[in-house]
Amino acid sequence: MPTLLVTGANRGLGLEFVRQYREAGWDVIATVRESSPELESLGAEVRTLDMSDAAAVSAVRAGRPLDLLIANAGTYGPRDAEDAESAGEWLDTFAVNTIAPYLLAKALLPEVRAAGGKLVVVSTRMGSLEDNSSGGFLAYRSSKTALNMAWKTLALANPDLVCVMLHPGWVQTRMGGQSAPVTPEQSIAGMRKVIDGLAPKDSGAFLDYEGNTVPW
Repeated sequence: MPTLLVTGANRGLGLEFVRQYREAGWDVIATVRESSPELESLGAEVRTLDMSDAAAVSAVRAGRPLDLLIANAGTYGPRDAEDAESAGEWLDTFAVNTIAPYLLAKALLPEVRAAGGKLVVVSTRMGSLEDNSSGGFLAYRSSKTALNMAWKTLALANPDLVCVMLHPGWVQTRMGGQSAPVTPEQSIAGMRKVIDGLAPKDSGAFLDYEGNTVPW
């Protein structure tokens, strides 16, 4: 039975990742700050993990070969930085969205390598410099742009593994809002298909949930 570790699994995209991979027969390790009855009902191994705690993130181990890491947890952060308080919140956004996923991947590299597995991070098209024509959402955009650079660096440092960034689409989650055109079910089904088809040549790529290349 293949094993997945996914972060931010108590709601939204993370919860749907757990649901679909469990239905496909995977052994799932689901990390959360706080669990939920819905997550508990899916039969995953639920572990507490705060992605803002760098020491805890660096200490994570699956305890067995890991076929797939999906670093999904993230936060929006302030829309702009206008004072010391919002600047601090901007830094906190980087800690969760950029640094924590990278530290987690580094911590789990031996177990992913043991399975010949894949390292996937949920990024966003909003982190694309080329695609940014509207501005705004400073903390979220900049932290995801930096995340893409960190994951690309991870890919180059580990050429024997597949490391990919995925844009899930504009999804009907608490972050995306109910007016978004893509349901969580559609987004996760699409990303699972993309993940299944990933090959070594794709490592370092920035793709959307339909497999299209996202501009940098």
